[in-house]
Amino acid sequence: QVQLTESGGGSVPPGGSLTLSCVVSGHTFSEVCVGWFRQAPGKEREGVATINVDNYVKYADSVWGRFTISKDNAENTRYLQMNSLKPEDTAMYYCAADRLVRRWRVLEKAAYGLWGQGTQVTVSS
Repeated sequence: QVQLTESGGGSVPPGGSLTLSCVVSGHTFSEVCVGWFRQAPGKEREGVATINVDNYVKYADSVWGRFTISKDNAENTRYLQMNSLKPEDTAMYYCAADRLVRRWRVLEKAAYGLWGQGTQVTVSS
């Protein structure tokens, strides 16, 4: 059974940094598009950053220049480096994966069929 497991969340002050990790078990990560999404209380789940099989990356405007998505195929892991964190980045962060995600849909949650359980990120002074 394929599973995604996120880790690395925590509580940091504004301006701080965190690195989230997403590890897949039961499948070869190199063959799928992987996205990071987040959901704050009372809000819709939104796409944050994605990296596709061909290394195409896309970021939401709200995180562009602050977040970086990367991959380590040997470790079957995808990372989300988050710098200059703001209180509005506070949310549950989820990793998602799917085999065929068109470029114009990479930040759409409906394009992904496999999800992790999430890791909480809190940015507060």
